[in-house]
Amino acid sequence: MQFPPVEAPKQSHGHAVADALAGSTRGLALGRLGSLAAWIASVQGADVPAPFARPRAIVVAGNHGIAARGLSAWTAEAGSAQAEQLRSGAGPAHAAARLAGSSLRFIGDYLDTPTGAIDIEPAVSAQVWEAALAAGAEVADNEIDSGADILVPGDIGVGNTTIAAAVYGTFTRTEPVKAIGRGSGINDKVWKVKIAAVRDAMFRVRDFRDDTERVCAELTGPDFAFLVGLTAQAATRRTPVLVGEVYPTVAAYVAERLAPGTKGWLLAGQTTAEPAHTGCLEALDLKPVLALDMKTGQGAGALAALPQLNLAAELAGEVLAGGASSSD
Repeated sequence: MQFPPVEAPKQSHGHAVADALAGSTRGLALGRLGSLAAWIASVQGADVPAPFARPRAIVVAGNHGIAARGLSAWTAEAGSAQAEQLRSGAGPAHAAARLAGSSLRFIGDYLDTPTGAIDIEPAVSAQVWEAALAAGAEVADNEIDSGADILVPGDIGVGNTTIAAAVYGTFTRTEPVKAIGRGSGINDKVWKVKIAAVRDAMFRVRDFRDDTERVCAELTGPDFAFLVGLTAQAATRRTPVLVGEVYPTVAAYVAERLAPGTKGWLLAGQTTAEPAHTGCLEALDLKPVLALDMKTGQGAGALAALPQLNLAAELAGEVLAGGASSSD
């Protein structure tokens, strides 16, 4: 699908907020919170940033045929168990969402969708990937039309870091050994299995590695396509997206490839040691709010940063409105 052109955030508002904070005599040096406040003003198109009133987390579950290779510390059934926990109202994402003042929507449509083992065969057909991309865009539209003012994508899926590494390695020409990390906490033996899987997957797509959608259909799955569509469409609708873990971050990197300008609407909630994560953050020019190294998934790492954004907006609003008390 073709995404509409992405308009850049209103940088003039962000610059004005940054200048006002820098020149304030109220005695508050906000540091990084000040730059976050300026970013919020830019994406809100506001003279004074406001805390996000209706954040919405969207957690999508998927499965990967490559997980059968035993390249994770988790069994292939762990994804289904996490999904059931989330459906019951429990799990890391719900806990983080409650504390962050966010609502949460779970997408389980792709949990039972068959996907191929990417080291020897395509993950899904181009048609399946395209349909999931459009579904993600549709959910973005629905959520924004319902009043969401920031989206927080999350993921559930065994083998997600393997998929992320294969996509990152392919598009950035990074060797498999430098593209993968320890993911769920794998040992050296499993790490070698993971390297082989990513190497063979990247080799399969080498002749068309600049064809973004074809590569992604071969290497990812409908849950990944959904996240790409969600992120890209949010950007076209001038709605910010807060990413936290490696899978949504690599999806955001792909969204930028399909809808240039998307990165202007992105903020990184946290970072991990996964090379695909740090590499995509660098490519997107994103500086994480927190350094948590959370590999929990489900968007929990991004949700952990959301209160910091609202604090930044609240404090900046106090200074700009003249409501802060002065100090020496």
